[in-house]
Amino acid sequence: MSVRTKVLGLVDVMMRVPPIMVIDEILKIGMGLPTRLYPDKDKGGSSAAAPTESPPESSISQDPFASIKEFFGLGSGDGLAQMTSAASAQSALEQTIENASQSAKTHGMLSSGFNSLMDELSQDQTLADVLSITTVKFVICLLGFLSAACIFMLWTRHLVMVYMFLTSLGLTFLSYWSNVSALALMERSPSILEDLMSLNTTRLLDSGGVVMSLAPHLMAQWFMGMLFAYIHLGPRFEMLQKSMPIIFASPILVAMLPLPPKVVQHLPVVAGFTPIILTKITLLHSAMEASRTVYNGYQYAVNFVSNFGLSALIENEWQRLNVPNVLRVFWTIRIIQGGYALATTESDEPLELMPATQKLLVDGCETLTAVLGMTGVISMICHYIGRGFQWYLLTYDNDEEKSLGTVSAVLFYILALQTGLTSLSPDKRFIRLCRNLCLLMTALLHFLHNIVSPILMSLSAARNPSRKRHVRALTVCAFLVVMPVSLLYYLWSQRSISTWLLAVTAFSVEVIVKVLVSLATYTLFLLDARRQFFWEKLDDYLYYVRAFGNSVEFCFGILLFINGAWILIFESAQNATGGAIRAIMMCIHAYFNIWCEARAGWSVFMKRRSAVHKISALPEATPAQLQAFDDVCAICYQEMYSAKITRCRHFFHGVCLRKWLYVQDRCPLCHEIMMYTDKAEENAQEAEPAAVAQAEQPLRIYPRDDGNNAGAPRRSPERVPVEIPEAASTSFNAAATIGAQAAEAIVESAAAVGEARSLSNVSSNATQRISASGSSDSSFITASAQPPPPTATSAAAVATAAASNTTHMFRMSQDQQ
Repeated sequence: MSVRTKVLGLVDVMMRVPPIMVIDEILKIGMGLPTRLYPDKDKGGSSAAAPTESPPESSISQDPFASIKEFFGLGSGDGLAQMTSAASAQSALEQTIENASQSAKTHGMLSSGFNSLMDELSQDQTLADVLSITTVKFVICLLGFLSAACIFMLWTRHLVMVYMFLTSLGLTFLSYWSNVSALALMERSPSILEDLMSLNTTRLLDSGGVVMSLAPHLMAQWFMGMLFAYIHLGPRFEMLQKSMPIIFASPILVAMLPLPPKVVQHLPVVAGFTPIILTKITLLHSAMEASRTVYNGYQYAVNFVSNFGLSALIENEWQRLNVPNVLRVFWTIRIIQGGYALATTESDEPLELMPATQKLLVDGCETLTAVLGMTGVISMICHYIGRGFQWYLLTYDNDEEKSLGTVSAVLFYILALQTGLTSLSPDKRFIRLCRNLCLLMTALLHFLHNIVSPILMSLSAARNPSRKRHVRALTVCAFLVVMPVSLLYYLWSQRSISTWLLAVTAFSVEVIVKVLVSLATYTLFLLDARRQFFWEKLDDYLYYVRAFGNSVEFCFGILLFINGAWILIFESAQNATGGAIRAIMMCIHAYFNIWCEARAGWSVFMKRRSAVHKISALPEATPAQLQAFDDVCAICYQEMYSAKITRCRHFFHGVCLRKWLYVQDRCPLCHEIMMYTDKAEENAQEAEPAAVAQAEQPLRIYPRDDGNNAGAPRRSPERVPVEIPEAASTSFNAAATIGAQAAEAIVESAAAVGEARSLSNVSSNATQRISASGSSDSSFITASAQPPPPTATSAAAVATAAASNTTHMFRMSQDQQ
């Protein structure tokens, strides 16, 4: 990205910040609606005024929710009557203006001139009578809010036009104010024209004289006239453009002439008449274009939604407007202004760092727009934390890290809405902000575990010899265990038990359990890599470890649901918006994290139970049969020291066959049903003596002679010569050759599918929670918990069905033989 593109992007971001600041100021005054700012302060003041008074014991015993009411600032009926009588002492307009002025002065968002202007306006009885109507105030604030929002969403070209129009209008009023100030100086001084005619250099060149005082005004008027001629959007006549600086400076020049005071008094109005006319013409010409632009934007949004969907429109506009950077710049400017106001405040006491930081953080989440700005900053911080851990782990392609900043921002904003952060008093707001940040930190630990867990699985499955990568991953795991333990030790030693502390404890213990499960899985894979023979119990151990971890997570999910229900019923009564959002989030949590996970875990358990039952029904291969077979398992390509024999007389590892039963009940090689039906079992009982005799005989199966089996010499059983006709012999040989090739292709395809599926499940299932409870029985090699995807099933079915006819021909020829 070039420097020019970066600069233009920064300019576009800066142009979108002022509308956000206007929206923030409107939200500060509560959209013009009558509100009580921080009732806890009034309550605290009344209690401080009468410290000797204490409520009777009967009232305390009769009110079991006194602490909850105190937490939310709910007093008794006497306190409410006091606030009502105090509010009735002032009009609604004066109260609102006082609140807005005090807030602006405290937080440094506006200058003291605005405060004096608002004080003067509050004394205007006519204006007070008009604005005292709540509906009028609300409509004015709503129009300002919608106008600022529309300006924020404009394209850059239209945004530049809006700023040019506003700048030209501002230059007109600034010129008027400068001319009035200059004429006031000339009125109290001797005539400048007489000094010029008499060449009174002493008075003209006096540093404190009127000429030196008028020189800055005259230069400013000339510059403002040139700038207005350059940026105004009205008619551009050549003569008018050249005379614009003279028009702006004309009141000062004309006031030098001996004119009556009444004429001189109206000179600034006459000079501002020309730019005002041009501005009105621009406004009239731009009204239709602005309406057309809004309508075209609406049509564009409707067409985009109909073609691509609402989510695509939101994502597209989010990127076009560069909302995160705009919110970050807005919040940074807000904090800088607040810090400057604190630094310039005259006080006898020195400015301390911690109280100042606390005040800035409290002011930084005062309104919803301020909370959005803080969310953008927190999102950026979490994003770079993820990047730092990614760099430390030597991995550069992780989707979890890409979504870390977005998920953290969404989580923080939802927590702010749930807890009613903007409606709390400053002291309680700071405490609630710290608690929300603590919850966000525990969630960040979960995200970091989701980054390191796949790396541990890949290092153990790939048998990576790089010790540096192993040490770094294990170091991160140690950090994920030590950090929650330290946090819990501090919180439980410094804080009393509460619903918030229970939530933090549940999240922290869940992180520790997930890390321990990942380390146990990593250790089992490393032990399996050092074994020389096939470890059949590996999948069972993995299943038990992950089932324990998923069970603990499921129990904590239920605990968090109960904790949230308690908060919703007993602690969210005064926050309707936060209570509604909490109820929605609890429904989502109950469905996805409890119901869906319980259903998935039960499904995996039943599949495993059914597979174990089916496997136990198959006969076990004897050592003589294994020696006669003398081949590897067609699923995992490992030597067979024990095996199960299917109905179609194929040999597989019991563990591998149990995993295959998650996919389907048909043989991976010949696509025949592996299990015996009820009728087949009755027939098998009748023919049990013949089957036993046949099982004792060695199988007439010819092993493959490929690269995998060429390491050790194999001996083939002797063939029994059978006399068959020549034609039948020819067809039989051809069928046997084709059948052998097809069977070998089936073995290779099925094993390849199993191996590919096992490798893919290692990385994909490592970040799952409860859905991975049965993960040890779904992958062919890595014992991943979920059943294989349907694509792998269809691939195996197609590969086996391609040569099914030839296989049947080969089997029929054997039977005939």
